[in-house]
Amino acid sequence: MLQKIMTRLACVPLAVALAACGSAPVAPGYYRVERGDTVTKIARSHRESVQSIVRWNNLANPDAIEVGQVLRVAPPGGNTSAGASIRSNAGAASVAPATGRSAPRALPEASPPASGIALVWPTSGKVVRSFDGVNSKGIDIVNAAGTPVLAAAAGTVVYAGNGLRGYGNLLIVKHNADFLTAYAHNRKLLVKEGDHVDQGQTIAEMGDTDNDRVALHFELRYGGRSIDPSRYLPSR
Repeated sequence: MLQKIMTRLACVPLAVALAACGSAPVAPGYYRVERGDTVTKIARSHRESVQSIVRWNNLANPDAIEVGQVLRVAPPGGNTSAGASIRSNAGAASVAPATGRSAPRALPEASPPASGIALVWPTSGKVVRSFDGVNSKGIDIVNAAGTPVLAAAAGTVVYAGNGLRGYGNLLIVKHNADFLTAYAHNRKLLVKEGDHVDQGQTIAEMGDTDNDRVALHFELRYGGRSIDPSRYLPSR
C-alpha cells in the first residue's frame, strides 16, 4: 500500500512523502496540515483570522506551509473555538505552493521534546551542504561511491525505492511517532520496506542516483517538518 502511495507522490516534495508515512495525534488547539490546505482555509474552518494563525505560528511565508506541519489554531493559553473541527481530507489537491510575491524564507523549526532523538552519523565523509530549511532540507555528505550508509537511529523502513524525483534511490526510516530520517542518492539499497534496522546498521551504499555527484543527502523530520540534523548528531 505504501509503495502505491509513494508512486502517486513521485512529483511532489519529500515533505509530502514523509508526512504520508504517518502522523501522531495533535493536542487540542493545534492542527496538522493536510494536502489541499492553505492558511486561509485552515483559519476559516477553525473560525479564526488568517492574521491570528500567522501570528501564533510565526509564519514567515503563509503561502509555504507544508503537509504534516502542526499549526496552533487557538489562542495561546485558550481553548479551541466552539466550531473548530479536525478534518480528514487526504484525497484533496496538494498544499498551495508559494506565490511569486516574495522569495520564500526559512520557516521556524518545529520544537522537538527536550529528550529529542540520539543519532549517529549516517556515513563518513565531508559535509558540503548544510541545512537552511528552504533550499536545503538536510545536509549533504560526500565520499567515494560505495561508502556505507548507516541507520542514524533504530527504526522501521517505511520507504525504499526511487519514485521521488530528485532523490534517486531513497530510504525513509520511521523511528517513532514523531521522527523520520531520509537517505537519498544511494547507489544500492540494502534493506526493504518493513525491515527493522538497528542504529549504525549498514542500510545502503553511497551513490549519485539523480544527483550530479556522489553524496548522501540526509534529512531529519519531526512531526512532518524538516529540522536541522546537525543539532542531533554528535561532534566529530
